[in-house]
Amino acid sequence: MSCGGEHGYAGPWWGFPPLRDAALAGVLAGGAFLLELADVIPHAGALAAYLAAIALGGHHWAREGLEKLLREREVGIEMLMIAATGGAGALGLWDEAAALVVLYGVAEGVEELTFARTRRAIRALLDLAPKQARLLRDGRETLVPAAELRPGDRFVVRPGEAVATDGIIVEGEASLDESAVTGESVPVDKGPGARVFAASVCHGGALVVEATARFEDNTLSRIVHLVETAQERKGRAQAWMERFGRRYSPAVLATAALFLLLPLPFGWEWASWAHRAVVLLVAAAPCALVISLPIAVSAGIGAAGRRGILIKGGAHLEHLATARVVAFDKTGTLTHGRPEVAAVEPLAPGLDEAGALALAAALEARSEHPLARAIVRHARALGIEPRPAAGFRALPGAGVEGEIDGARWRLMRPGTGGLRLAGEAAGRCAALEEAGHTVVVLAREGGGAAALLALADHVRDEAPEAVRRLHALGVRTVMLTGDNPRAAARVAAAVGIDEVRAGLRPEEKVAAVRALESRHGAVIMVGDGINDAPALAAATCGMAMGAAGTDAAIEAADVALMADDLLKVAEALELGRRARRVSLQNIAFALAVLAALIPLAVLGRISVALAVLVHEASELAAVANGLRAGRPPRPADRPRAA
Repeated sequence: MSCGGEHGYAGPWWGFPPLRDAALAGVLAGGAFLLELADVIPHAGALAAYLAAIALGGHHWAREGLEKLLREREVGIEMLMIAATGGAGALGLWDEAAALVVLYGVAEGVEELTFARTRRAIRALLDLAPKQARLLRDGRETLVPAAELRPGDRFVVRPGEAVATDGIIVEGEASLDESAVTGESVPVDKGPGARVFAASVCHGGALVVEATARFEDNTLSRIVHLVETAQERKGRAQAWMERFGRRYSPAVLATAALFLLLPLPFGWEWASWAHRAVVLLVAAAPCALVISLPIAVSAGIGAAGRRGILIKGGAHLEHLATARVVAFDKTGTLTHGRPEVAAVEPLAPGLDEAGALALAAALEARSEHPLARAIVRHARALGIEPRPAAGFRALPGAGVEGEIDGARWRLMRPGTGGLRLAGEAAGRCAALEEAGHTVVVLAREGGGAAALLALADHVRDEAPEAVRRLHALGVRTVMLTGDNPRAAARVAAAVGIDEVRAGLRPEEKVAAVRALESRHGAVIMVGDGINDAPALAAATCGMAMGAAGTDAAIEAADVALMADDLLKVAEALELGRRARRVSLQNIAFALAVLAALIPLAVLGRISVALAVLVHEASELAAVANGLRAGRPPRPADRPRAA
């Protein structure tokens, strides 16, 4: 089935070729029927009009059916309709043949227009980005097409204007509405050094931005491309439905052929059985059944994309609908991911707080871990500029080590890398952890703990509400973290997490995800898409938060949440469940129609015209219902926790 062109259709419905031609064919056939009924034109004139209407209204879908037969050796629904049209004509029922072509053409046209507009709706995001940019060269502004911007170019964004492409603010401060990318309408205040995305609207100030991507490679363009690609990817249910259609249609065609041959050896009235064969071809065509899943999946993925939720295909939409467990990373997911140093406690003789902090900062100077950045940031705030340690080496799941002034030092989590605390050090560490801090230990090789550094991270404001919404949906929540059990328990209690698994190394997170999957079924893992890559990959569905502008997160995750907003997790599940619910409704309705029409066709109790009318009405109803999957869940529709 064509989807109205690669980029969708933007014009009015009456200009859409399949629908326009079907409507014109309907006018032609209906006019001929009325004129013949009033004895204004002879039967031959009406017959000519019926044939013209059949050619006009059927050439779109008939050509598609013949191409499918010749190129793919597949008997599709279109071939059933072609056979039914020919059969009705052979029986002299040219008015009914024309009605079949017109009604089927209208139904197919509406279906194709729906897909085209669904695709166009997501591509309309590109229209939000300006077509021109104020390029800044030699202190002068020049209007140029936005497509000509290249990384490194600087351009000006005035108040009320939209950003032409992704970049970094060089000068100025403003409030930016990033809803086109993240789905969040609350403006974000940004200044020099901050990243900005294409189509973000600037308020309250002018900016000078240095482009980091061409227009065709910016975040907005990637969103559109990924959503369009996702709409083509089929889930297991949809793939099964298409396999069913490929087998079912030839079976119906063979049964109709049997109806034509069955009367011959028994001397039964051939015309009656031929009429039944034609009605069967119409009645048994599974149009509504086959369209029931694709329309809901396409609408659901498109709606999610417009709200800053990138779902990578029908299979992942199914996972969102069926998941009963959501596992969260802690740092950067349930918390802001910006820990701060709360305390530095020296343990070794002659070592003060400044000295311990200088050593720790030197070890962490080359690390990108959030805790490392917090330690370096705190040191610099106190006027200590860290000198990177020599021979730096990361210790996976433990910490880092390096050489400082000829001595080998390590900075590790307690209980890792063979480091065991005892006596006063163990007591002070336990007290810090009891207070909810994350503790790292500074130790000299061959010696014991030299200092303890306590760090704290703050829970996201929306985290408790996000977890509450998941619980209201009947979803169990789990925290998987490498942090210490006490710090993890503090965060879990603050947000209402059901189960906590702390002190996990990366490979243990993977094992935990697999254990949850074996016990509960589909598991969604929520993380930042980079540090938690193994766990995200192991989960049934990996969901990356705050992926806007992050190529690795967008490409690696099954679902990418463009906004750094935990509430989007429950919203994604709600959209998945709505799409699944609508799909099941369509399937049940389509099966009920087939169950009613097929016996009536076999028994000869229904006419071609009535079969056509019911068949096409059911297809249009399936399309209309499928579009409901694209409606965003309203707050009133969300279940409330008890």
